[in-house]
Amino acid sequence: MRTLVFATNNKHKLEEVQALIGNKFQLKTLEEIGCTDDIPETGDTFQDNASQKSRYIWDRFQIDCFSDDSGLEVKALNGEPGVYSARYSGSRDPEENLQLVMSKMKDVSDRSASFKCVISIVLDGKEHLFEGSVEGEITNTRSGSAGFGYDPIFKPQGYDVSFAEMPAEEKNRISHRARAVEKLVGFLNQQ
Repeated sequence: MRTLVFATNNKHKLEEVQALIGNKFQLKTLEEIGCTDDIPETGDTFQDNASQKSRYIWDRFQIDCFSDDSGLEVKALNGEPGVYSARYSGSRDPEENLQLVMSKMKDVSDRSASFKCVISIVLDGKEHLFEGSVEGEITNTRSGSAGFGYDPIFKPQGYDVSFAEMPAEEKNRISHRARAVEKLVGFLNQQ
């Protein structure tokens, strides 16, 4: 079994990705490798941020690792919150971020949005990138208690429920992260 570091401190993401990867690969957290650094995320795109994080770990620890950057892009908000999804309200409080999107979308008719994810993996010093997205819309009201972040207000295209109303297994089949991780796992299986 190959060990990879997943450069995140988000336990929800770690659980979601481990479920997607299964038992083919053992994921280690930043904490498990002794990394307590505040890894910079100063890029203007998801790709920039994902690359910055995986390169940071490789440069300091020389360990194969991957990272992701993902977020919600709302058409009527010119792609916001985008790379600022986790700190859109000026804080890292998911509830405040969700409330800000809801308030900005209050009287907006075009509610189309998408979740995007870019994964950067550095193996033996060489970077590879994988992308996934899911189209949908921002709901008028929040619903569901599963998931995290903007899940209670995002309804994926072709579904009548929000991500937060879906069982984890169903969300993990269709989410932006699932689509990017599927590409990552396909790549890893060829190594």
